[in-house]
Amino acid sequence: MSIILPVASAVLQAGSLTIDKITLSIKNITYKTYTGISFPLILLINFIIFLIFAPQLSSSLFAWKFILLILLSSILSIIGNFLFYRALKKDGLNEIEVISLLGNIPLIIFTSLIFASERANPLIIGLALLSSAAIIWSHWKKDHFQIAKKTLGLLIFTLLVSPFRGVIAKVLLEAWNPISLQLAITIIPAIFFSFMFIKSEKKVTGKAFLLLLATNILSTVAWILYFFSYQQLGVIYTVLIFSLQPLLVYFSSFFLLKEKFHKKKFIAFLIILLSIIAAQIIR
Repeated sequence: MSIILPVASAVLQAGSLTIDKITLSIKNITYKTYTGISFPLILLINFIIFLIFAPQLSSSLFAWKFILLILLSSILSIIGNFLFYRALKKDGLNEIEVISLLGNIPLIIFTSLIFASERANPLIIGLALLSSAAIIWSHWKKDHFQIAKKTLGLLIFTLLVSPFRGVIAKVLLEAWNPISLQLAITIIPAIFFSFMFIKSEKKVTGKAFLLLLATNILSTVAWILYFFSYQQLGVIYTVLIFSLQPLLVYFSSFFLLKEKFHKKKFIAFLIILLSIIAAQIIR
C-alpha cells in the first residue's frame, strides 16, 4: 500500500503537465497568462480541500522558524514556476519534465547527509541515484549535454536551488499537515502572480479556462499526495517512485502531442521502472 501515494501523485502530475502543454499551445496563452490565472486557482482549490478535511492548526505551527521556512519556500516556488512555465512554452514537454527531475540527484545526496532516517537503506539511495543518472544519460549527445537555450535558467535553478525546497518541506512536514502546508506555501505565489500578470489574464477564453481549471485540480491534489508521501515514506523513497512521472509524461507527449520519439529516453525510463520494482522488493 505504501507505493500508492507517490504513484498516484506521479499519475496526476503527469496528467497535469500534459494538459499544461496543450493549454500553452493555445493562441494568446503565454506563461504570464498561465501563471497569472493558475496560482489564484491553486489557492482556491487548496482552500476548498482544506475546508473539506479541516486539518488541525495549533499556535505552535506559527513559530518564527516555520514562518520563515514557509516564506523561503514560497519565494523559491515563485522563481521555479516562472522559469518552468517560460521554458515549457518554448520546449518539448518530455524535455522540460526530465530537466526538472535532475534536481533529484542533489536532493538525494543532501537529504541523505542531513537526515539519518533517509540513509537507513543504502540500496534505496543507490536505486534513486541510478534513476536520476539515467535521466542525465538520456540527454547526453556525443560529447555534450543536450538542452535548449531557453531552458538553461531552469536547469541552473533545478541543480543549485530546487533541492533545498525538498529539505525545507521535510522539516516543515515534521509538524505541519500536508494539506495545511500546501495551502500556506501557495498564498504568496498566488498574490504575486495575480498582480504581476493581471493584464494577461483578460486574454483567456472559456476553453482555456476549463483546461487551466482541470490541470490545477490535478496538480494541487498531486502535490498534497506528494507531501503525504514525503511525510510517511521519506524523501528518497518518494523521489524514486515519483521518477515514474517522466515515463507517463513521455508516453502522453509521444501519443497525444506527437513529440519526437527518443530511444535513449525510453531506455532511461525502463531503468527507472526496474529501479522502482527493485525498491519494492528490498523495502
